[in-house]
Amino acid sequence: MSSADRPRDVSPVVIDAPAKINLYLHITGRRDDGFHTLDSLIAFAAPFDRVAVAVAPALSLEINGPFAAALTPSSGDVSAEPNAVPNLVETAARRLAELAGIAPDVRLTLDKQLPVAAGIGGGSSDAAAALRALITLWQLTPEPAALDALALSLGADVPMCLHGKTCFVGGIGERIDPAPALPNCALLLVNPGISLATPDVFRARSGGFSPSARFDQNPRDAQELAEILAERGNDLEAPARSLAPLIGDVLQALSNLPGCRLARMSGSGATCFALFDNDGVAARGAEMLRAAQADWWITPSNFVSANL
Repeated sequence: MSSADRPRDVSPVVIDAPAKINLYLHITGRRDDGFHTLDSLIAFAAPFDRVAVAVAPALSLEINGPFAAALTPSSGDVSAEPNAVPNLVETAARRLAELAGIAPDVRLTLDKQLPVAAGIGGGSSDAAAALRALITLWQLTPEPAALDALALSLGADVPMCLHGKTCFVGGIGERIDPAPALPNCALLLVNPGISLATPDVFRARSGGFSPSARFDQNPRDAQELAEILAERGNDLEAPARSLAPLIGDVLQALSNLPGCRLARMSGSGATCFALFDNDGVAARGAEMLRAAQADWWITPSNFVSANL
């Protein structure tokens, strides 16, 4: 579709970008190019960033929300800063437009509600949401293989975020396989105000590799899910804690909450999560933790899906 042929009367599209949670994360090896291979169970959870797209005379990106300052100049308008590093949302728009053979004439707005560099895939989820929104706005039908390749070019976590459902991932993140359904339970997400760069955490890692640990059974409730996950781990937790010892305090605080079934760090940190039987128990845990740690990002959560 050429730029001239594109519909100009399409309504703006708004897509939620959920947090990505590594329920377990095993590093299984290292490729010759230096990238690590992994085996991980990925789930998606509230709260959400939000990506809005609308037809415009030219490409622009505005970022707002409580964590906008971590990504942009004080104006919040990336297009106004010629030397600003492109946000993944903007890059996603450019590459999708190039794939479609059209000009990236779109106004992008990112409402940044998730912490940045926090181990919950915020930037990758934002990019995946932008792709979903733009496919709708521009009325595109990209070939699945081409779309997957585009997503991977944006980052190893983008394909799984574009998939948007609970899944096992392998390779560097591009191999996506179905996973058993998760039970109806509640989460508590906590970040102590620390940003960790994933490459730094990998560089701090030492030791060998872990085997794949996939499972077939459908956990019936939070307790059974916690028991399954307790037999697995997050291989990046130790190096992340060596860089940010406060992560250990978060995990201990979560473990001490009444009703906590399991506490674990997600991804490369520093966000941690705890499993609870239901929303009420998680909400009471959040109240207790906020009373003790007013400066931490603390939010009750649930598992969600974000289908394309």
